[in-house]
Amino acid sequence: MSTLFTPFQQAKIRFRNRLGMSPMCMYTAVDGQANSWHLAHYVSRAQGGAGLILMEATAVSPEGRISPGDLGLYHDNQIEPLVNINQMIHEQDCISGVQLAHAGRKAGHAKPWQGNAALYAPDWPWNRLAPSAMPFDEGEPMPRAMTEEDIDRLKTAFVDATCRARQAGFRLLEIHAAHGYLFHEFLSPLSNLRTDSYGGSFENRIRFLLQVIHAVRAEWPAEFPLWVRISASDWTSGGWSLAESIALAKRLKIEGVDLIDVSSGGNVAGAQIPIAPGYQVAFSEAIRKEAEVATATVGLITDASQAERILSDGKADVVLLGRPLLQNPYLPQSWAKELEAELPLPKQYLRGW
Repeated sequence: MSTLFTPFQQAKIRFRNRLGMSPMCMYTAVDGQANSWHLAHYVSRAQGGAGLILMEATAVSPEGRISPGDLGLYHDNQIEPLVNINQMIHEQDCISGVQLAHAGRKAGHAKPWQGNAALYAPDWPWNRLAPSAMPFDEGEPMPRAMTEEDIDRLKTAFVDATCRARQAGFRLLEIHAAHGYLFHEFLSPLSNLRTDSYGGSFENRIRFLLQVIHAVRAEWPAEFPLWVRISASDWTSGGWSLAESIALAKRLKIEGVDLIDVSSGGNVAGAQIPIAPGYQVAFSEAIRKEAEVATATVGLITDASQAERILSDGKADVVLLGRPLLQNPYLPQSWAKELEAELPLPKQYLRGW
């Protein structure tokens, strides 16, 4: 029997399999609102057999978007367009989740097909916010170091976005603390030079994230899973490390986090990352074993046998795919066939297989 296509239970949510779609920005929202592109994109992957659709980084405030095309849940008018998408995903026996995020100093960039350059007023009228006044890279805009009032405001923003996510019909919530965005910037000593209670020691650097998780868990229904995505390593000497990731995972578990979505990198421009098939799986394995918490793994997982082996060897509980699902929405069906596993097709498509 295939482990990859075995159901997975968390809280009161049953996933039909352990193969999910990783959050990937579509840069296509208008004023944070989803539209027909998002409907077609996400529902097609649910029809294709994924057990989970994790919607792209969804900002909790307008200045927290990576680009002007990011989804948002910082206004009530952003709820309704997501309701229909979630209903249609769930009709496919697939779970719909959302990744709540704030881009920190990496906010305010043009869409990739428009060059990715930093935007300025009037195209981007907001300040970039960060734990410390340090740009991500040479030539990037200088962010403003957050005050404690800013921190308190964003705690509230995450809670408010959580409430909107409930209203929109999501059944899984993920907090984005990876890839050099705001929470990761607080976690890493390379980007957090604060001298107050949010900087310096490990306890101080994880404080903001833990406070948000505590507040979000109080609002997010107990029957629905809460995940956190982290970068397990900065891949840079003196940066955030696997040992710290394990220690953080233990604390997140205490706060009611059900799974750690393990990625890496993104906080140091030019970091030398030894990219190879499954290059991040070892991080997932270590966190799963040492913190005794469920994990998801990502990163150059491109064939069925590779994904199956990761799970059967106990290196993760869930495999999340990104680019492979951009290339082929029905990849789970192909993998199920290869692994001789059962994955029901939409009845409308049976004659095509």
